[in-house]
Amino acid sequence: MDVDGHGTHTASTVAGNLVPNANLFGLANGTSRGAVPLARLAIYKVCWSSSGCADMDILAAFDAAIHDGVDVISISIGGGNPSYVKDSISIGAFHAMRKGIITVASAGNGGPSLGTVTNTAPWIVTVAASGIDRAFKSTVQLGNGKNFSVSLFLLHYYYFERLTVILANVHKT
Repeated sequence: MDVDGHGTHTASTVAGNLVPNANLFGLANGTSRGAVPLARLAIYKVCWSSSGCADMDILAAFDAAIHDGVDVISISIGGGNPSYVKDSISIGAFHAMRKGIITVASAGNGGPSLGTVTNTAPWIVTVAASGIDRAFKSTVQLGNGKNFSVSLFLLHYYYFERLTVILANVHKT
C-alpha cells in the first residue's frame, strides 16, 4: 500500500490517463496526462513507513524488474551512498544496464545547493526538477485589510492529513 502517495504520484506522471479541465485551484486550465498514457507499469515496493527504503528491498526490486524484462527502470528515490560500489541504486542500475535496461533516477531532494545531486553514476540518467514559465498568483487579504500578492511556489504533499504549502515571492499590493 502506498501510504504517502509518492509511488502513486510518480506512476501517474508516467502513465496517467487524460484528465480534461485539470487546474490548480482554477489556474492553468487544460488537459493533464502522464508522459505515456498507454504504458504498462511494473511496480515494485521498496519503501516502508516503519523502516524507510532498505538496500535489500531496492536490490530485490532491480532483480525482479530485470527478470520481468522491463524496458526502463524509473526510481524516484534520492540519497544513498555517494560511492558507486556501495550504493544500492548504483549497483542495481549497473546490473540493469548490463542487460540493456536503462535506469532513470531522481537527483534527490537536497538542493538547490552545491553537492546535493544524488544518483550520479554514469550509467544512470539522473533527472532533476526545474522551473516553469508560469506563475500561480493570488491575492491574500489579511484580517487587518492589508493585501499581499502571492505566487504559489510549491504545493506538495498531504502529509499526516496536513497540507504543507510553501509560499514564495510575497509582495504587498
